[in-house]
Amino acid sequence: MKIFAIDPGNEFSAYCIMDDEYQLDGFAKLPNRELMDVLLNRLSDVDLVVIERMQSYGMPVGKETFEACEWIGRYAQEAEKKVPVEYIFRQEEKLWICHDTRAKDTNIRLALIERFAKHDFKNGKGTKNNPDVFYGVSKDVWSSLAIAVSKHDMIKNKGEKKNV
Repeated sequence: MKIFAIDPGNEFSAYCIMDDEYQLDGFAKLPNRELMDVLLNRLSDVDLVVIERMQSYGMPVGKETFEACEWIGRYAQEAEKKVPVEYIFRQEEKLWICHDTRAKDTNIRLALIERFAKHDFKNGKGTKNNPDVFYGVSKDVWSSLAIAVSKHDMIKNKGEKKNV
């Protein structure tokens, strides 16, 4: 199963495409309109679109949060015309990858490096002449990777339920 995972933002969003062997088939952080074009062009290549969903923690939020929510709806509306769309909360990603809902972005990144890196166990990227699994990955793309890995893990372990 090939997953198109999206970490939405109000102006820019990150995505990655990952197969069920956890191999990457594209990733980037792009302006939202450009990502929409990529999504529409790659829908025939994927089986599922997974989008990180906003979750309320009882704190006030700004217009950027609502703009990101609008983009979540836009991505989902277009994607579901061709493939199923599912959502995942950040807490679920933290639990699946780090086994702790208190994990921070750094913890998630380090857990992904520890799990998937082949030789560069410091940052998982390697060098231009000797790239590792995460060569070229930066910023919010790490979050899209966490989305894809979590969803693949959930699918492979569907009998197992982790409580958030």
